[in-house]
Amino acid sequence: MLKKLLHKVLPAKRSGKAAAHKEILPFSAHHISADMLSFAAEKVVRRLHTEGFEAYVVGGAVRDLLLGVEPKDFDVVTNATPEQVHKIFRRSRIIGRRFQIVHVMVDPETIEVTTFRGGSKAVQNAAGRIMKDNTYGSMEEDAMRRDFTCNSLYYDPIRQEIIDFHHGVGDVADKKLVMIGDPAERYQEDPVRILRAVRLSGKLGFDVEPRTAAPIPEQAGRLKHEPVARLFDEIMKLLFSGHARECLQKLHSLGVSGDIHPLLSALKSAEKPENRIIALALKNTDERLRADKSVSVGFVLAAVLWPQLNRYWQQNLQRGQKPAPALTDAINTLRDTIEKGWGVPQRFTATMREIWQLQPQFDNTRGARPHKLLAQPRFRAAYDFLVLRGQVGEVDKDYVDWWTTFQHADDTTRADTTLAAQQRAQQQHTGEGEAKPKRRRRRKPKKKEAAPTAE
Repeated sequence: MLKKLLHKVLPAKRSGKAAAHKEILPFSAHHISADMLSFAAEKVVRRLHTEGFEAYVVGGAVRDLLLGVEPKDFDVVTNATPEQVHKIFRRSRIIGRRFQIVHVMVDPETIEVTTFRGGSKAVQNAAGRIMKDNTYGSMEEDAMRRDFTCNSLYYDPIRQEIIDFHHGVGDVADKKLVMIGDPAERYQEDPVRILRAVRLSGKLGFDVEPRTAAPIPEQAGRLKHEPVARLFDEIMKLLFSGHARECLQKLHSLGVSGDIHPLLSALKSAEKPENRIIALALKNTDERLRADKSVSVGFVLAAVLWPQLNRYWQQNLQRGQKPAPALTDAINTLRDTIEKGWGVPQRFTATMREIWQLQPQFDNTRGARPHKLLAQPRFRAAYDFLVLRGQVGEVDKDYVDWWTTFQHADDTTRADTTLAAQQRAQQQHTGEGEAKPKRRRRRKPKKKEAAPTAE
């Protein structure tokens, strides 16, 4: 419906390189009304207009509204400088080095406000990567500096118009991801755009236009030189997009190698039968996100890296180590080999280690140990991880069921359950129907002291 309507209103599609050609689409062409914006976004735009500046909702929010998807956040662009924006909004702060932006806080929501970027050349390093970009310009110049056509749409909630310079509305209707300008040069300027192409095409179900896709295999190696923290953030967006499995397929089809980051290497191995736990964790995560349920970053990362950790653990067990110290040594090996280059915040790595280190403790189903494990703050996450391992056949189903029953039982039932487990263990140890009573150790008789002799 949207596609047919837009093709009636829009001019014929351009060929070759995208050239800026301003099109103004009225409400009748897109049906996006101001009340579809968040209260904070509309308030920021109207306030900037009141102060005499241009202001528009821009990028992904406009694209999502065209697709009938509720935007996760709203970004605003204006011709006011960061300093002017900061002066207008009391609850705001200027952030960023490469390009300064302003975070404007309205109640619990934060609106990201940027100034129109200029068309002049930004400061680049020898590899062509943009290092500094605080050049301001017009809306048309700003549209040229954006990455994909679907992200270069400007919505004016006062006039209820969309301003489109690069046939972005048509590309949204056609479900195509198209790079603005020369793709190879744009990937050189910012290699993270490659992961953005993977995520957007996977999440939105867009086809990457051939000219946009062609340079990706050759340019993907540049991602290795990106700051690890920035790379990790982009991988997290991919993982928690609600369409992680589709994004993995795009990684393969677009030719992005897995040696860019340890997490990407692990993700790309999800299709292997021995790594089913990764695929299952991603499936569960996608389903929870689509149902608007919470997910734990630490839990998902623990599952993604578990196959590699488990290999180290099994090797240590084969050397004769006991389960708990064997796993601790495996965790240390994993950290020494890849964790230093992750860029993973400490709060996530701590959760991962706690989930992993509790796994051997599930072997203890006798006495007071199950009760102590149940009292652990990370018990629920560790139990969910045990269930995941059970679903891929790593641990016995009866073993998982025992813990399911135990955690939901009352105190009396728990006591009976642990006693029964202890009796079974004793029967297995003796090989008889009933447990043999322990033999009492006989004490050796004390030697009598020799009687003193008379002098």
